[in-house]
Amino acid sequence: MDVGVRAGLALYGDDGRVIWYRSRNFGSTARLRRAAPVVLADIPGLAYVALEGGGVIADIWEREAERLAATVIRVSAEEWRAELLYPREQRSGAQAKQHADALARRAIAWSGAPRPTSLTHDAAEAVLVGLWAVVSIGWLDAIP
Repeated sequence: MDVGVRAGLALYGDDGRVIWYRSRNFGSTARLRRAAPVVLADIPGLAYVALEGGGVIADIWEREAERLAATVIRVSAEEWRAELLYPREQRSGAQAKQHADALARRAIAWSGAPRPTSLTHDAAEAVLVGLWAVVSIGWLDAIP
């Protein structure tokens, strides 16, 4: 998950493949606080929640995930980008977002998930945070 009031969400199966991905604008921290329990409770068998970001908003997701007995993994953008993107692909923020978008689309295609008509940078980054996490926890041996 790319946390924020406007969040990117991606769900992976234990086979390491993307099931769904989306961007959601909660509008305010208060609405996000009310929505987080519903969003996470709608995921049967939730085992892990990978969060990119910090602060109050990440804390909301973390508390709710822990309440549901899911393991929380926090990662910085710098950490997952270092694992998934080449240094030359990260020379600027715009360049990193462009390469992240392309890699997210490849992960979605490899997974057999529905192709995006439009892919927000929040959703693309959530796909990549999830990809980093499934490799990290051992659901995949390497980036496909």
